[in-house]
Amino acid sequence: MLQKFYPEKWVTSTYSIDFAELYKEGYRGLLFDIDNTLVKHGADATEEAIELFKGLKDMGFQVCLISNNQIERVERFNKEINVNYIYDAHKPSRKNYLKAMELMHTNLTNTMFIGDQLFTDVYGAKRCGMHHILVEPIDKKEEIQIVFKRYLERIVLHFYKKTLK
Repeated sequence: MLQKFYPEKWVTSTYSIDFAELYKEGYRGLLFDIDNTLVKHGADATEEAIELFKGLKDMGFQVCLISNNQIERVERFNKEINVNYIYDAHKPSRKNYLKAMELMHTNLTNTMFIGDQLFTDVYGAKRCGMHHILVEPIDKKEEIQIVFKRYLERIVLHFYKKTLK
C-alpha cells in the first residue's frame, strides 16, 4: 500500500541533480514545485535558482513551475525566472501535471517532475505515470499542516529505505 508513495529517485537537493545527464537520457521537460524544492517557503528566487533556470533553458529544457500556492506567490517567484507556471494546481490531482506538459509540448516519456513532498508532488506525478525525483526539503521550519505531513512522510520513507537494501 505504501508503495504508491515511494519515490522513483530521492536526492538531497534540487541543486545536486545532474540535469545534463537527464538531458542526455532524453528528458526535455522539467516540472518543479517551488517552496522547499527551489527556495525556502515563501522566498523569492535566489541567485542559485535564477542561475539554475538560466542553465536549464540554455541546455534546451522546457520548464514549468507547478504549485499549490496562489497566483501572487508563484508570479513573485517567477519574476526573475520567467518560465511557464501553474498556480493553485491542486496537487496531487493529475489535471495540472498534464496541463504543464501541454504548455511545454512534452509528454510522459520526456518529462521529469522534481518536488519535496511525497503526498502531493510524488504521488501526483506517479498518478500520471510521470518520472519524478523527490528532494529533501530546503528548510526544516514549515507551516503546521506540512509538519504533520512530514511526520507521515518519515514513516513511508522508513519503509521505502528498507526496499533499497
